[in-house]
Amino acid sequence: MTYQETVEWLFRQLPMYQKIGGKAYKSDLTNIQKLSSHLHNPEKTFRTIHVAGTNGKGSVSHMLASILQESGLKVGLYTSPHLKDFRERIKINGQEIPEEAVIKFVTANQQFFEREQLSFFEMTVGMAFQYFSEEKVDIAVIEVGLGGRLDSTNIISPELSVITNIGYDHTAILGNTLPEIAGEKAGIIKENTPVVIGETHPETLPVFRRIAEAKKAPMVLAENYHGGTFTSDLKGAYQVKNIKTVLAAVEVLREHNWQLSKEAVRSGLENVIGNTGLRGRWEVLQEDPKVICDTAHNKEGLEYAMKQLQEEDFEELHLVIGVVSDKDLNSVLPLLPKKAYFYFCRPNIPRGMDAENLQKMAAEKGLFGEAYNSVTDAYEAALHKASPKDVVYVGGSTFTVAEII
Repeated sequence: MTYQETVEWLFRQLPMYQKIGGKAYKSDLTNIQKLSSHLHNPEKTFRTIHVAGTNGKGSVSHMLASILQESGLKVGLYTSPHLKDFRERIKINGQEIPEEAVIKFVTANQQFFEREQLSFFEMTVGMAFQYFSEEKVDIAVIEVGLGGRLDSTNIISPELSVITNIGYDHTAILGNTLPEIAGEKAGIIKENTPVVIGETHPETLPVFRRIAEAKKAPMVLAENYHGGTFTSDLKGAYQVKNIKTVLAAVEVLREHNWQLSKEAVRSGLENVIGNTGLRGRWEVLQEDPKVICDTAHNKEGLEYAMKQLQEEDFEELHLVIGVVSDKDLNSVLPLLPKKAYFYFCRPNIPRGMDAENLQKMAAEKGLFGEAYNSVTDAYEAALHKASPKDVVYVGGSTFTVAEII
């Protein structure tokens, strides 16, 4: 198979959360454990950091990887979803897994995948673990796909666990209350392994304390970190809390004999994009008109993004918005500014919400605009209408952003 044929085969396999949502979620770790055994447990051959959370886990993962890389280490990075190319999910020191490695892994294990009916995500996790093992990384930063307790990444024994925050997302799978969701995320806490909690909430902190105490896992609250101020090339205002979480994690790693200098931390945070290739986090695509894209897609993330958007200097505001069909629009739409032109569109995935439906539901919240057949059509219409002193914002979903960068 060619690389394109290989990736298309992966996408055609059993349900993929990125495409269809909650029906792709597995209720246990049996399959990934079988795959790990089949591959001779590659995840046991390198050290790891495990990162979960409702928002910020991608940014935190990339920041940590960048700092470790600046410290002279060979660093694996596993994240999801990808924006443009499947290989973005698996990187070493910012370099994507080669196409040949993807082809080789799938070809060698295809019969096992089909016999055991593995999901897209399970196969991808196995691919990452084997690649990192073969390439002998010093450490790998592993981002949870969804939840934590039952996520396919949760077969590792990390040096450190990080939980960025807890919010209402994927409630149909993870639970309808903050304590329930916190319990799922806290499933990555391991015996005698430190855990950093990025943000606390009166309802979630007792859950983390209880589970950490039961596992004898030292718990560190990032809000208590006071070790200096650092900036990052990731410019979203919400990154302030992510940076603090990363700095708290660095302190824990130092306490466990990881040599991470202040200069490596500073340089790592200031060169995340260059070191890791992260995109879509308050990314400015052009000026005059200024175009900003951001992958924030739930209530907590959009609150930060919309607040920062209103602080921009503009004459008129244009929002290109596309969402997935299982999005809780009653919590998301009220966050969007009423004084703006809207360009509603459907991300080009099976679970993308129909643009006309989105337009109708938005109008009920006092948000008005036109519906377009595609993200590209909506984006081009916004650019055509916007004057040089306007701002165009593209978001609502990772998949909407992916189509225009």
